[in-house]
Amino acid sequence: MSLYIDINKNLSSFKLDVFMEGNGEIIGFLGASGSGKSMTLKCIAGLEKPSSGKIIINDKVLYDSEKGINIKTQERKVGFLFQNYALFPHMTIKENIEIGLGSIDKKEKSRLSATYIKKFNLEGLEKRYPWQLSGGQQQRVALARALITSPEILLLDEPFSALDNYLRTNMERELVELLKDFKGTVIFVTHDIEEAFRVSDKIIVFDNGKANNIRNKNQLFETPSSLAEAKLTGCKNISKAKKIDSKTIFAEEWGVKLNTLNELDKEVNYIAIRSHNIKLYTEDRNINGFENILAKEDYQKSQNVIDVRIENIIENPFNYTIYVKAINGNCDKLINYTINKEEMKFKINDIIKIVLESEYLFCF
Repeated sequence: MSLYIDINKNLSSFKLDVFMEGNGEIIGFLGASGSGKSMTLKCIAGLEKPSSGKIIINDKVLYDSEKGINIKTQERKVGFLFQNYALFPHMTIKENIEIGLGSIDKKEKSRLSATYIKKFNLEGLEKRYPWQLSGGQQQRVALARALITSPEILLLDEPFSALDNYLRTNMERELVELLKDFKGTVIFVTHDIEEAFRVSDKIIVFDNGKANNIRNKNQLFETPSSLAEAKLTGCKNISKAKKIDSKTIFAEEWGVKLNTLNELDKEVNYIAIRSHNIKLYTEDRNINGFENILAKEDYQKSQNVIDVRIENIIENPFNYTIYVKAINGNCDKLINYTINKEEMKFKINDIIKIVLESEYLFCF
């Protein structure tokens, strides 16, 4: 179930520029509101026309600007699950599920709807109306309606955006379970980092209309390759940087020199590290085994041990976020890291040592 998208669309606020390929996975579209995620879905579904490019699903060309091809929405075999499920309030559950089948034989329509009603655990609810169902039941109805037409691709446009965290987590799990038998590509739109990670196999980041780097979700979170990827995957510590040599970099906004695990690319503009990967340096672990104080200082430099002053402390429900500034760096940008409540023993203006381990640094 292959998918190929290479499109551009001129919009009032930006230019949509998307390139991606998929093959039977759940692909997350991650980006801020207004970054082009939903517009891309509409182009795939045929609800919007790109300015140029190609859209191909399973070797069938849906759109090709050069050849003048633009297949009608109803002929594209695309399933669409909207934000609020878009169930018709005046129709029963059975009628809502059947509506996408069009004018096929009445007996065949009933047979198909009965199959999907059973598959999605909606038996006994056929004659009810959407307002009489729970959120989870409404989601199953909307998904059954989207899949009953045997689509080759399924588009999910922020289906959990209106739910609280508890309901969202339960319904995410249910959705992934229901999609296990679907053989086509699923595109899942969200602006929630954790939601994208839990639901998707691969993720593509949208940044002001541009999206052309689809990645395995684990690789994306472990090694972001751009400023947009780092920010959208929740990295809080990012500094402009200047390469010193093949494995040394200067974080300009933190005022510190850092060693990297791998050789740096020819051009590097930023260095970053996630808050949970920053550790407190403990003297008792390393105080012995050095010939002299210089040897110890060399070791600390190689391990990216930095002297910092605590500038602020924020209490969270289960931990603290500590904001620090390098005391030897003439810079104002703070580094933040988290510490468990039971380990908290510091106050503002304390001087401590933190470790920015090279294996957790990423540069781009």
